Amino acid sequence: MLNEKLKQYHIILASGSPRRQQFFKELGIDFEVRLKPVKEEYPNRLTHFEISDYLAQLKALPFKEELKDNEILITSDTIVWHNNKALGKPINELDAFTMIKSLSNATHQVITSVCFTTKTLQKTINAITNVTFKKLEDEEIQYYIDTCKPFDKAGAYGIQEWIGQIGITKIEGSYFNVVGLPTHLVYNSLNSLIPS
Repeated sequence: MLNEKLKQYHIILASGSPRRQQFFKELGIDFEVRLKPVKEEYPNRLTHFEISDYLAQLKALPFKEELKDNEILITSDTIVWHNNKALGKPINELDAFTMIKSLSNATHQVITSVCFTTKTLQKTINAITNVTFKKLEDEEIQYYIDTCKPFDKAGAYGIQEWIGQIGITKIEGSYFNVVGLPTHLVYNSLNSLIPS
């Protein structure tokens, strides 16, 4: 089992997301949360999963010099890709409304990249999930923003919240990826990183 294999290692999760922290607890992985500020900017030439890959790797940079031999750093980033552009976290209520309105009656992609960094190597994986919303009424969008305040979420929504429950008609791929972490890939990647 993975948690047995990890006993010789110290896992550092560089994420303030309560959802990602909960996933690690549910996977039975002991970890420490360690945060360092990073300016989340990326070159304009990047598209699609290149953006989330780049940002996940960027978040690992401040830690690289201090990692010990037995430490595995995990950083990640989630974007919503729609109409050939990345939707990050909304900056205000109007931005959130505009984002959700654009997702109404359409299919978008949620992309999460996870970067594993040790003293000697770095590996980045990503998962892509297609999510389809029904036609959302303006009142539904406004109610959701007022009650759930989705300003910390890429694309301005959480699939596990009210808007997901009433609005999402189809998912292709990992549900957990849309919540914020492709748990199956994280589990498999940690297993492959550690020699038996």
